Amino acid sequence: MWPGVGAAVLLSIAVGAILTFTTTQLSFQQQELLGGGLSIIAVAFVTVMIFWMRKASRGIAAELRGKMDEALNVGPLAVLLLSFLAVGREGLETAVFFYAAVQTAQDGTTEPLIGFGIGIAVAILLAYLLYRGAVRFDIGKFFKVTGVLLVFVAAGVLGYGLHDLQEAAFLPGLTTLAFDASAVLPETSWYGALLKGIFNYSQATTVLQAVAWALYIAIVLPLFLRPTVSRTEGSSATAAASIKE
Repeated sequence: MWPGVGAAVLLSIAVGAILTFTTTQLSFQQQELLGGGLSIIAVAFVTVMIFWMRKASRGIAAELRGKMDEALNVGPLAVLLLSFLAVGREGLETAVFFYAAVQTAQDGTTEPLIGFGIGIAVAILLAYLLYRGAVRFDIGKFFKVTGVLLVFVAAGVLGYGLHDLQEAAFLPGLTTLAFDASAVLPETSWYGALLKGIFNYSQATTVLQAVAWALYIAIVLPLFLRPTVSRTEGSSATAAASIKE
């Protein structure tokens, strides 16, 4: 299993490095076009993951054990492939998201790398503690809280990506602002920098950015928070309806 995990991690790091360092050879407009496109892709990845979290929150442990049992029955190569695909999928999403964060930070700062490093370290520690049985928590509630947070993060990335495409002259409306909060909430302040780092806040937001942000939240958040019916409840309801008939 570990060789598959290691190969997936190396692939993710390589993709992130290629995206980050090769773009320095591009013109400003090309960089903005690439950055905007990858930001939109990152939003698509995160949106899929959000709804996967919603669906899998109740039975993710059993699902993973079931897949691993099937792979063990096939042989070592299947275990390696399963671990590679499971980690690689999330790793590639993280690499694209990391690139979007680096583009947002600009100024050649290493803070996005430090932040991602801390996040990965916390994830490894949490996984180890869960494996050892040192900590236990409700996966469903954890996924619900992080899912809501990710909806707002993805909305910010979407807005930033669209702004990049506007700067690349791919989309219109760069000078048509919905608001300019630079006097009240400047990005240079610590709280402005915090909002920009987490939610991709922009002190000068275009109409396109604002509309896209609002529509994403209005559509995705209610869908994520809508009540779910478990298979057991659904089966019971169907059985009860059949009896009544």
